[in-house]
Amino acid sequence: MTNPAGPAASDAPVRLLVRTREVEVDDLLALVPSHDFLAWVHDGDGLVGWGRAATYDVTGTDRFAEASRWWDTVRRQAVVRDEVGAPGSGLVAFGTFDFAADGAGHLTVPEVVVGRRDGRTWVSTIGAALTPVPDLRPTDRPAPPGPVTFDDGDVEAWTATVAAAVQRIDDDELDKVVLARASRAQFEHPLDVRWPLARLARDYPACWTFHVDGFFGSTPEMLVRLDSGLVTSRVLAGTIRRTGDDAHDAALAGSLARSSKDLEEHEYAVRSVADALHSHCSAVQRSESPFVLHLPNVMHLATDVAGVVPAGTSVLSVVADLHPSAAVGGTPTADAIALIAQIEGLDRGRYAGPVGWIDGNGDGEWGIGLRSAELAPDARSARLFAGCGIVAGSVPADELAESDAKLIPVRAALSPRD
Repeated sequence: MTNPAGPAASDAPVRLLVRTREVEVDDLLALVPSHDFLAWVHDGDGLVGWGRAATYDVTGTDRFAEASRWWDTVRRQAVVRDEVGAPGSGLVAFGTFDFAADGAGHLTVPEVVVGRRDGRTWVSTIGAALTPVPDLRPTDRPAPPGPVTFDDGDVEAWTATVAAAVQRIDDDELDKVVLARASRAQFEHPLDVRWPLARLARDYPACWTFHVDGFFGSTPEMLVRLDSGLVTSRVLAGTIRRTGDDAHDAALAGSLARSSKDLEEHEYAVRSVADALHSHCSAVQRSESPFVLHLPNVMHLATDVAGVVPAGTSVLSVVADLHPSAAVGGTPTADAIALIAQIEGLDRGRYAGPVGWIDGNGDGEWGIGLRSAELAPDARSARLFAGCGIVAGSVPADELAESDAKLIPVRAALSPRD
């Protein structure tokens, strides 16, 4: 369960045989074993998988194109009997990519995939030979990790970095930069990642809860969904913490929707996504004004962007053009990424990078790896991440409070109490 790296490699057989059949299953996450599983679930629907029929690791600036070429080879050679015909049925690979442009990328084709969408549930078996449908009964319940301790590092240094970024913005060097911070969790016992994953899926059903090779979380932000030629993206930028008082939160939502600082930050992010989609779509549509997305811990300004792509377009090619958006990098993006490398002092790894899945048609769903954590190889510690968009007028203490709010989902999910 480590972040994959190294030269491009594949253990794919010459030909994968795939069989998909409808089944009856209640809870997708209840099926997964304690090790070597993958997950992407949203409000009860989604995909889970386990085993490894094929994998692909790649590093470097051409990683999306190389991963896409490998996947094209795998899907062209595969023999697929799909009795369902839904997005995510048949041949599927789960994947993650680092935030950094020269970072790693990884795809895994599971041996078993169980999916649910629009009231239909199915199982796909994938391998060098056809295999029978596995026993789809709930596995053992995960044990709690025991007491958990958190180390937030030097928060004063982080707020000083925010102040330095604001000064660079005031000096007209750039318009926005997203700064991340990390918190380390230490566990008494090795973490069974199913423990936090089940709680994230339960508490944040409107988010996409994921796990790929030790990287897990529950992201509210869909980088891109491609479904039969329709491409959609949900952009989040501009955040305010919830108080738990409904009346007060309603007032805060109104202030967020009117905040010039947050609206400016949001517009940068939406524009970067719309501009990237224009390279694939003849026309791009977006909602006229952002809406407020209510989550249990925070509220975000949100805008949905959509377009139609030509037949044969791979979701990975769209991911390559969308990442990194202004929502996780800044504006202008190249200047913001350069400043992040200069002052952030953090190896983001897969945090804020693309995570999701692709099917045999090239369709798929890829979120931004937010509200996330990276599990250490020995499973006794994890790094939790949060980031904030810094623009002119950003107050370091307020940004620290916002980042604390964004750490809440994974922190709470790691609690040893159910």
